[in-house]
Amino acid sequence: MFPLLLHVLFCLLAVLDVAWALAEPRNHSPRLLTPSLPSIVRRQAAQNVTTTNSTSGSGAATAAGIVPLTLASDKETYYSVISVGNVSFRAAFDTASSDIWVLTSACNTPQCKNLPKYPLTYASPTFVSVNNNATLFNVSFLDTTAAYGYVAEESIALGGFTAPKQAFGLMNSTNISFVDQVSGFFGLGFPRLSRIHSLVPDSTPFFAKLAQQGLLDYPFFGVSLERNASAGSLSLGAVDSTVVTDVTLIEWIEVVPFLPFGSESNASSYLQWAIPISTVTVGTKTFTLQPTYPQANADQSVALFDIGTPGIFGPYQDVERLFTAIGGSRLVDSTGQWAIPCNTNLAMTFTFSAKNYTLLPSDYIIGPTTSIPALCLAWPKASPPSADGIDWQIGSAFLRTVYTVFSYGIANKEPPLIGLYPLRQGVPVPLSPASLSALFSSLSLAVATTLPNFVLPTPTLTTPAYIFNTSVPATVVAVSDLATSAYTPLIEQVANGVTQKLSVTALPKVTPAPTLATLVLTDASGSVRTTVSPLPVSTVVLGRPPGFNSGSPTIRPHGMRGLLSVTFSCLLTFYWIFR
Repeated sequence: MFPLLLHVLFCLLAVLDVAWALAEPRNHSPRLLTPSLPSIVRRQAAQNVTTTNSTSGSGAATAAGIVPLTLASDKETYYSVISVGNVSFRAAFDTASSDIWVLTSACNTPQCKNLPKYPLTYASPTFVSVNNNATLFNVSFLDTTAAYGYVAEESIALGGFTAPKQAFGLMNSTNISFVDQVSGFFGLGFPRLSRIHSLVPDSTPFFAKLAQQGLLDYPFFGVSLERNASAGSLSLGAVDSTVVTDVTLIEWIEVVPFLPFGSESNASSYLQWAIPISTVTVGTKTFTLQPTYPQANADQSVALFDIGTPGIFGPYQDVERLFTAIGGSRLVDSTGQWAIPCNTNLAMTFTFSAKNYTLLPSDYIIGPTTSIPALCLAWPKASPPSADGIDWQIGSAFLRTVYTVFSYGIANKEPPLIGLYPLRQGVPVPLSPASLSALFSSLSLAVATTLPNFVLPTPTLTTPAYIFNTSVPATVVAVSDLATSAYTPLIEQVANGVTQKLSVTALPKVTPAPTLATLVLTDASGSVRTTVSPLPVSTVVLGRPPGFNSGSPTIRPHGMRGLLSVTFSCLLTFYWIFR
C-alpha cells in the first residue's frame, strides 16, 4: 500500500510543478543564453547576387551584398529590412550615426502603437545581455525627439552578412513618429561617432566590424537613392553594376578627419562622412563659401553626407547670399526656409574637390505652397552655426542625383573617401515650367503652408565655441578604426605622406537579382508575343519570430521535466492500481 501512496504523491507533485511553471509570470527582459554562433562576424552566403573582384588578403572568405532601399511615405526616410536574432524589422538607414537600435515590446508610448517591436518575452538563442540590461542608451535629435532604452547583443543580419553578438539598442520609450512600419535605425557611420562603442568595451558598429575583419570584397558601401518608392539600393563591399556602368567616372574626395574632443586623444580621427565644399553656383553667379570656423579646416567649409536627411542645409551666411541670385526669392519662416518663384530655371551647382555637381530646379525645389501656388519652397535651408564646424548637410535632394560610395579606408594604406558618380552625364537640361508643374502634381509635392505677407529679416545668431581641441596637431591622424591592412588599395595609395591615384577598374561590382521576368508566349494560332511579369517576392513578417506566439506562456525548463515526471509517475500509479 505504501508504494501506491508514494506514486500517487509523486504524480500530484509533478502536476502542481507543471501548473506553477505555466502560471509563472513572464520575465520582461530577454533571457541570457549562450549564443550558438562564434563571437566574430560570420558571413552568410549572399543570395541572388553576382559579384566580381575581391582584394581582401585577410584569409577569410569575402563577399558583397545588396539590398533595396525603399522611400517611405513621408518622402524622407529610406529603409530596408534587417534581422535581429531571427526577428525582421524595417530600419531607417543613416550615415550621420553609427548605432543600430529597434523598439521593444515594452514601449507603450503612442508613437509605438501598432509598430513591429522586439518581443522581450521571446528567449532568443542568440541574445546576450550586457551588464544585466543596465547599460542605458539613448538617442536624441535636433527636433527634440528621442528614444530611450539599454544596450544588448544579438545576431544582426543585412545583405547576406551576419554579425553575431552585435551590440545594439533596445528602446523602451520614444516620441519619434515612424511611418510604414519602420521601427528602428541602422547607422553606417564611423566607430568614433557611436554612443554604444563608448559604452560597451570592444563593441564595434556593424559595417566597421565587417571592414576590420576583412569580410567584404572591398571596405566600402554604395548608395542609390530614388524618388521612386522602391528603386534605390544599398550595396555592401561592391558597387551596384546596374547603376554604375563606368567606375572610372567616380570622383573620389578624401573624408575630413576631426580633432579630438578635449583630452579624448592626442590625434585627429574620422568622425563623420564629411568632405570639403568650396563653392556653390546659382545660374552664372558663383559664391565662395564662408566657413563658420575658418581655423578648423584650413579655411574650408565642410559638408556632411547624410542619407537620413531629406534636403540640403547650409549656414545663414552662405544660404542668404545664394538666394540673392534668384529673383523673387525670400525668407519665409524662422527655421531658415526660403521660397522662390516656381518657374525658376536656374541650375544650382555644388563644387567638391574642384568637381562640379549640378542640381536642376526639379531637384532642389521642395514643392509649391498651397497659399501662393506660384511660390515654391526650396533647398538649401539655412541653419544656425554648429559647434562641430560642419556647416553643410547634404541629404537626399542632392544624393538622388549621384551614386554615392562611402569607402571606409584601409589602415596605413588608404584614407576614407567619398565617391560621387553623376547619374546625369553631360550638361543637364531643366524641365519646362509645365513639365515641372506636372512633376510636382504626380509626386504630390504641394506644401500646406501659409506664407507671411511681409519680408522676414535674417536672424542674428550667436556662434558657439568650437568643441574640438585645436591644440592637437591636425596632421596626426589615427587609423586604428579603419579596415584591416590586409586589403589591397584600389582607389589611392598613401605612402610616406604622398598620395598616388590608382586604377579603379578592379573595384568589385554586384548585380542585384532581377525583379521582372520576360516571357515569350505562343498562342494557338502560332502568334508570338512578349510580356514582362513581376517575379514573386518572399514576404517577411515584421517583429515576430517564426512560430512565436506572444500570448503563450513560457514554460521553465524544470517545468518541462515536471511534465515528463507526470507521465512517468502516473503510469506507475496506474500500474500499481490495475496490476
